[in-house]
Amino acid sequence: MPDSVLIVDDDPVQRRLLEAMVQRFGYRALIAEGGDAAAAMLTGDDASRIDAVILDLVMPDLDGLGVLARMRAAGCDIPVIVQTAHGGIDNVVSAMRAGAADFVVKPASPERLQVSLRNALANRRLAGEVQRLQRKHEGTLSTEDIVTRSAAMKPVLRAVEKAAASAIPVSIEGESGVGKELIARAIHGTSARRARPFVAVNCGAMPENLVESILFGHEKGAFTGATEKHTGKFVEADGGTLFLDEVGELPLAAQVKLLRALQEGEVEPVGGRKTVKVDVRIVSATNRDLIADVKAGRFREDLFYRLHVFPIAVPPLRQRPEDIGELTRHFLTRIAAEEGKRVRAISGEALALLSRCRWPGNVRQLENAVFRAVVLAESEEIGIAEFPQVSAQIGAQGEHAAQPLIEPSPAIIASWPEAGDSLDVRNAGPLTVNAPTLHLTDTRGDVRPLDDIERDVIRFAISHYRNQMSEVARRLKIGRSTLYRKLEGLGLDDDGAEKKLKQDAGASRTW
Repeated sequence: MPDSVLIVDDDPVQRRLLEAMVQRFGYRALIAEGGDAAAAMLTGDDASRIDAVILDLVMPDLDGLGVLARMRAAGCDIPVIVQTAHGGIDNVVSAMRAGAADFVVKPASPERLQVSLRNALANRRLAGEVQRLQRKHEGTLSTEDIVTRSAAMKPVLRAVEKAAASAIPVSIEGESGVGKELIARAIHGTSARRARPFVAVNCGAMPENLVESILFGHEKGAFTGATEKHTGKFVEADGGTLFLDEVGELPLAAQVKLLRALQEGEVEPVGGRKTVKVDVRIVSATNRDLIADVKAGRFREDLFYRLHVFPIAVPPLRQRPEDIGELTRHFLTRIAAEEGKRVRAISGEALALLSRCRWPGNVRQLENAVFRAVVLAESEEIGIAEFPQVSAQIGAQGEHAAQPLIEPSPAIIASWPEAGDSLDVRNAGPLTVNAPTLHLTDTRGDVRPLDDIERDVIRFAISHYRNQMSEVARRLKIGRSTLYRKLEGLGLDDDGAEKKLKQDAGASRTW
């Protein structure tokens, strides 16, 4: 999803000009006709979907300085570009002191405004990334640090907030690369244990003969090579949170000791004579089907129920395409700063390309693709040329395989014949039916006009039912006369097709 820019101006002509420019830059334009309306949007629930503001300084109700004052009082840090026809130095100083990010004089040239917006958005993301890294270092990450705009993630964020208010064991489920550790850190950073350690353990990366030593510790001389005492991860996390990543990879012998540690709240170091009391909040994660592992005997059932008390399922990136653009810009800002490159933006064509990819490696794969693009970039803007691997992957999966679509219902899927099967539609001959796909966005990632979508639906229905117009109208739940009017209005009756279709309209249809 592109960045959203709020345009605040009482002049309708100026609003339209700014709206056209903002959309040409590749941003989404939001409109406020005055200062009061803008202040309400910027200090209310709509503030989360606004990324920057173009603010007129002189307005009849609440002027630009008044809007800036209300934003500052509400703690709103959205970058504001102030514009006015009166470009005196006093106005510039007042606006900057009030919190404006930049100042342009009407009429601002498109080039000047584009550079100002690009810099303001880049600086905001960079400042947010610095704060996020600081909170990660301090162990105080929260749901606000999870980069997402997808409705599919809202249940996840609500579950994180509920889990953080308790010491309940949490099990995070999801494909590899979806960000399960970030969810675990947000739970810890929002909980009452945030001042205590957060210790992450990758259970799949531990040598099988050292699992117990790493988790529970060992005494000096407990085994060959144990030259000194080791406390173990449970003791390190005492009072805080222990994150067991890929918990399904634990060997059965270690699962027994882990179960006892969870039940008794104490661990026994390898070679030790006494148990050690620990107060640890357990958050586990897996990309495996633990229920299937339990049935197959690869995972202990009693341990499963001990860990799987509060499950949180994180959807894969392909199910939340709205996050692709936001995550891309987030990674771009951080990686460009780490690499010392002046890369500030990504083109709309490149974002559309990324939105069409299925991302089997999820967020981790997207991050690596952006990393490579930043290294390849030779200008301040990343384009399609910097994503050759993504282009190749999309070519392999098909031109439209990753575009947003409407999933057919299970009943429709069940009615589709298998490949090679045929339907007898008034002796029309064999008909092989492929799964229909209705694309809701164009190649730039914008929503297609309703007429275009309706045209595709009618064209597919006519082809699907072999020009049997009575059946087409019945299945679309419209009258035949309405269908013919739509054919004419949508331009589907070219080369005399409508006349031919009308001749067949009275024919009944049998399966």
